[in-house]
Amino acid sequence: MAPALASVYAAWTDHLDGLEPEQLGRPSRASAWTVKELLLHQLLDARRALVALATPAHVDPDVDAVTYWRSFHPDEGDGGASHARFVGACAAAYDQEQLVEEWRGTSAAVVHAASSPTSALVSTQGHSLTVENLCSTLVVEATVHLLDAHGTPPADALEHTVGVLAKLRGRPLPADGADEVLRATGRLPSDEPDYPLLG
Repeated sequence: MAPALASVYAAWTDHLDGLEPEQLGRPSRASAWTVKELLLHQLLDARRALVALATPAHVDPDVDAVTYWRSFHPDEGDGGASHARFVGACAAAYDQEQLVEEWRGTSAAVVHAASSPTSALVSTQGHSLTVENLCSTLVVEATVHLLDAHGTPPADALEHTVGVLAKLRGRPLPADGADEVLRATGRLPSDEPDYPLLG
């Protein structure tokens, strides 16, 4: 799973390097955020990954690459509004070039740290899981948000994300590819009654 994480993080960096400064201010598919704000959210996830990879778990795993996502209920509480405001405020405090450079360094550090033994247990967000399964969650998060940022995920990361969504659903998705990921996560309309599978 570490190679897929490396490839999707590299794709994020390549996508950012290809954007003009004003393009970071365009709306993303994540309705609350611009591309710059979405990048800040993705940077926060990479920072969380670094902490997780340096935090051994001392209890048996309680989630895996699929069940990890079932603990998230974005429709509960304020629906993520407070996090969206926090991200917007933090992103506004960053110079765009500084934000991209921090992503570049942090994402590279995560990829390096993810070379830990895949069966090692780590802790994040109150859960215990293997490094392999943590990396899977990071791949899914980065893939969906790269699509949100109007980027193109690498084939291995996209295939893995489709597979995780199918397991969450309990049966195959109607189609493969980026558009189906966008439908399955509520970014594009769908007639499937069990969509969205993730927020």
